[in-house]
Amino acid sequence: MQDHTTLAPPPSAPGKSEGSTKSSAHASLRPRHLTMIALGGIIGASLFVGSGSVIRSVGPAALISYAIGGALVILVMRMLGEMSTNRPVVGSFMEYAREGLGEWAGFTIGWLYWYFWVGVVAFEAVIVGRILNEWIPMVPDWTFALAGLLLLTISNLMSLRSFGETEFWLASIKVSAIVVFLIFGTLYVLGLLPNSTGSVGNLTAHGFMPFGWTAVLNGVAVVVFSYFGTEIVTMAAAESEQPAKAVAKATNTIVWRIVLFYIGSVAILLMVVPWDELPSTTSPFAFAFGRFGLPAADQVMNAVVLTAALSVLNSGLYSGSRMLFALSKHGYAPRWVEDRNRNGVPWKAILLSTVVGYVAIAANYVAPKVIFDFIMNSAGLVAMFVYAFVALTQWRLRNRMSAAERDSLKLKMWLHPWLNIVVLAVVVLIVVLMAINPANAPQVWLSLSALAVLLVIFPFVRRRASARASTPTPSDQSVQ
Repeated sequence: MQDHTTLAPPPSAPGKSEGSTKSSAHASLRPRHLTMIALGGIIGASLFVGSGSVIRSVGPAALISYAIGGALVILVMRMLGEMSTNRPVVGSFMEYAREGLGEWAGFTIGWLYWYFWVGVVAFEAVIVGRILNEWIPMVPDWTFALAGLLLLTISNLMSLRSFGETEFWLASIKVSAIVVFLIFGTLYVLGLLPNSTGSVGNLTAHGFMPFGWTAVLNGVAVVVFSYFGTEIVTMAAAESEQPAKAVAKATNTIVWRIVLFYIGSVAILLMVVPWDELPSTTSPFAFAFGRFGLPAADQVMNAVVLTAALSVLNSGLYSGSRMLFALSKHGYAPRWVEDRNRNGVPWKAILLSTVVGYVAIAANYVAPKVIFDFIMNSAGLVAMFVYAFVALTQWRLRNRMSAAERDSLKLKMWLHPWLNIVVLAVVVLIVVLMAINPANAPQVWLSLSALAVLLVIFPFVRRRASARASTPTPSDQSVQ
């Protein structure tokens, strides 16, 4: 299929333009939804909690790690933005990989991405349970985990607009927390808050790069996963009122979002508190807020981390179900996954993605860590696979274009194809660094094993998909 793939209900009359279909009252995300999904998609628990571990293992030079990782994401998003503004589709990079590199690429990266997100959904549900259990210890944490997953499953099933509204408010809280931190942090380090004497010197006073460049590069291998999720906006934009415009806006603002939210907040963190005093297992932001003299900083940050976990859970259900829908459209997943309710929501795809989450949550309490460690390790390189596939796909698709088609692109990748080569080289470097690091090696080998399994079964799935393609159904006809 070469035209736009949406999940909106079929138009009431033939011949309507894409814009009229997308503006359907049932199934379109508004600009404010897309704006907050783009803003909030880059802020997760990995920033609020995981940044402490990165800083303690790298030192203040973690800023360089975050900058290199951010630059990689900016380049990948620019490539993805070029393809998405040219042809917005729900399957995003899976659809483009299928067209640019072949069916095997679309099948492989699509299933790996789905597998990654259903694991993350379960993981975030468990985090929700643990946080709420700290507040209400008489209720088992697994009860809260299941309740959180059920609540957001219902939200996703109701309508696309329901997902958008939920994510809008969850992301608003995360963004507001970072903005407040940046404001108070800046005042603190400049000595403009009560009991503050200025602490800009903390950035270098205790050694800027105490563990050398090796630690900085290993830090890149860790922080690059903190940025994963920025690509969701290109999937959501395909179900918005003006998909190409929404993707272009999100892509053009990725630079300042990374600089402000990640690099900026980590820089303030390092100036507020000496890096060797920051906690590595709890939120360093809560620790820093305590320096500002704000009451109940720990509990406030726990609430923010709870919001971040719910937001990732919500986005994971959305992106996982949409990827599964896109896989089914090509015969890579069961045909019944395409079934939609009256609001255009692929309800069976959502439920299938959720079932895996419920099973993983239950298994976590039977065999703690075992199931989650396997899921997260075997999908640990999905971000690297996605970045590599995006770089290769955009390279291939651009080379296929005529001069007129290239000139008509609304958004272009810079210095094509040289920056594609840079991205691929950095991906290879990160994978090698992970492979030789004993702490990360299991992720590399289990992820490569998962990739190998998908490549082995693809020929069988392709034959089944070819047979299915010869017998189209009304469901196939309704997908635009």
